[in-house]
Amino acid sequence: MALWGHSANHLGKRHSLEEHLRGTGRRAGQNAHAFHAADLARHLGHLHDVGKGACDWQDGLIRAERTGGRVGIPHKHAGTWLAEHQGLDVFCGVVFGHHGGLVSLSRLNDELGAAEGKYQPQVEEAIDRASQIVPEILTGPGFPSWIEEAQDPMAVDVLVRMVFSAVVDADYLDTAEHFDGQPRLAHPLDATDLVARFEIARQQMLADAVDSPVNTLRREIYDQALSGAGGPVGLYRLPSPTGSGKTLSAAGFALHHAADNDLRRVIVAVPFMSITEQNAQVYRGLLDHPGHVPTVLEHHSGIDLDTPTAVVSPAERWRRLAAENWDAPFVVTTTVRLFESLFSNRPAAMRRLHNIPGSVLILDEVQSLPDSLLLPILSVLRTLTEYFNVTVLLASATQPAYGNLQVVRDLPVHDLIPEPERLYKALNRVRYQWWVSPKPTPDQVAERAAAQRQSLVICNTTAQAAQLHTLMEQQRASDNGPVWHLSTRMTSAHRKRHLEKIRALLKEGKPVAVVSTQLVEAGVDLDFPTVFRAFATAEAMQQAAGRCNRNGHLAEGEVVVFDIDGWDASAARVYGPALGVTQEYFGPGRAFPDDVTVMEAYYTERFARANVEAVGATIQERRENYDFPKVAELFRMIDEHTVPVVVPHSTPDQEEQDECLRLIQHLRAGAAGSGHLLRRLRPYIASLPKALALKHADLTSPVLGDLVEWLGDYHRAQRGIELTDSKEYVF
Repeated sequence: MALWGHSANHLGKRHSLEEHLRGTGRRAGQNAHAFHAADLARHLGHLHDVGKGACDWQDGLIRAERTGGRVGIPHKHAGTWLAEHQGLDVFCGVVFGHHGGLVSLSRLNDELGAAEGKYQPQVEEAIDRASQIVPEILTGPGFPSWIEEAQDPMAVDVLVRMVFSAVVDADYLDTAEHFDGQPRLAHPLDATDLVARFEIARQQMLADAVDSPVNTLRREIYDQALSGAGGPVGLYRLPSPTGSGKTLSAAGFALHHAADNDLRRVIVAVPFMSITEQNAQVYRGLLDHPGHVPTVLEHHSGIDLDTPTAVVSPAERWRRLAAENWDAPFVVTTTVRLFESLFSNRPAAMRRLHNIPGSVLILDEVQSLPDSLLLPILSVLRTLTEYFNVTVLLASATQPAYGNLQVVRDLPVHDLIPEPERLYKALNRVRYQWWVSPKPTPDQVAERAAAQRQSLVICNTTAQAAQLHTLMEQQRASDNGPVWHLSTRMTSAHRKRHLEKIRALLKEGKPVAVVSTQLVEAGVDLDFPTVFRAFATAEAMQQAAGRCNRNGHLAEGEVVVFDIDGWDASAARVYGPALGVTQEYFGPGRAFPDDVTVMEAYYTERFARANVEAVGATIQERRENYDFPKVAELFRMIDEHTVPVVVPHSTPDQEEQDECLRLIQHLRAGAAGSGHLLRRLRPYIASLPKALALKHADLTSPVLGDLVEWLGDYHRAQRGIELTDSKEYVF
């Protein structure tokens, strides 16, 4: 009798098990070709659904077709057992975890015991029947030669993850092709095809640029970055001062380097969604052509929800499908999504990993990586460069001294800017003023900032920003216009409206005052003559200075660093021990935050005092023991988890409010195409700390996943969601 892999599709045709095993194996081998593990991945693809050959499973499939229910018969043990008996060791977990995720070695051993115990009859039957249609399953492959030579457990850990990704993605695609009735074609372009397109568009973008000292230095930095693009695959650094055109320089290097080294794609990872959106818009303008297949994939989400299956338009279909596995030549994502995917054990998060090998990986604003996770992060980056043909570019105005950490100390590093100190001095466009002794009061800071014609105030927490914003509204003269506010308590569209108005006022030279959290510090293009910054870590203060006299229109801008009495505790909660190290190196009588030499000494002391290599050792030990679920549990880049909150009444437009409510209703009803609906809701989503959202659960209503609707008040004019009992949360 015929063996089936899946039930009938919309054409009434079942998916034969032979077609599915061979199709998955073929795709998995193609997916793993970039890291020389095609034979291993192909074989595991052949094995992944061998258990479906058992009579019980086949009967269950027929029954499920009649009832509309699930098969309900385990099918993972047969292929897992066969892989283990062929000497594939931890890689047999790829088969067992292809639906539920990679498990620990102890769990895997328990399941192998069950395969030889209660499941033994079904296992033997399934292997016997499946081998008659795909006889190759009985002959195990060898391991890639390079992994045997490496003798590196961290390389094995990453290889398991990559092979798992290759097999899982192949399984998804082969299954989708059966049910959708149409093949999934790979993107027709790779990064090497985009160089000329990028350079032409860049020249057009800069054609009207004013010939100024700042723009001259930006061109010099771009040229220096490109001069290093012909180097080998490896680890690179781009120490680029704030306002020096880092976004274009990094992309230019990456595309030329990809072309010179025959790499497939460029992946840009940035710390905040706001920067992702901004950078993706720039890259789309440079690389996407109307009427052609998109090349730039912007992949991030504030919603913890698996990618949906709805198809709406060709462009939307491409975005949805490409987001599943990063099948795009240019990807813009967040560092959280990148690294939590690399350290995850869930199939949906890991499907894209096999497309990282053979890429240029740009880590923008790399100083934002958390100290507590530096050891596993740098370890996996090292493994990617040494064994998976990945070039990593560390881009930042405040380059951390990672080279002093043992995990990468002996790894060659290529510096794209040979004399960064000279460029930093040439681009020094501000003077710092310390306002820390005696410490000012909130009223004094508000009064002084409100008196400036154009000023930006950056606070460490949303509560502090709301307090100073309220005080400045009271003290700023009415003829100087409103005081603007920016924080993630405001919806995306609300923040965007404010930023557009702020930029317009700055461009026109009109009075403008802004109070913000740190969300403006990285990648947000603002240019104020005066910036007030609450005392923070050295890199945060220098990033703030990047919003002052950014384009060099003044001889010198002013950055006032203030330390309000009573705000120390909240700053310590936000920045941890790094704040104390900053106080020892920077301040009155000490260095300014733009001192490159002192910055390196600061980072070295900060990492030593935080004992980052010992702190991350637990994750590394779990990786060595292949405890994938525990690694995923321990690796959390955001300690203070936030909740996405959709606020229909955040917009003054009644039609938009009604549309929001309709979308929310569709999501609650389980409508198809939830991903498309969520993207349409994104402009009306703010965020709240999870603890705060739970405390005010009476003001929220569940929508889908962890998304909730906000039923409470919303300060539409300025501050968004306001809660008087809010603790000192960072965003």
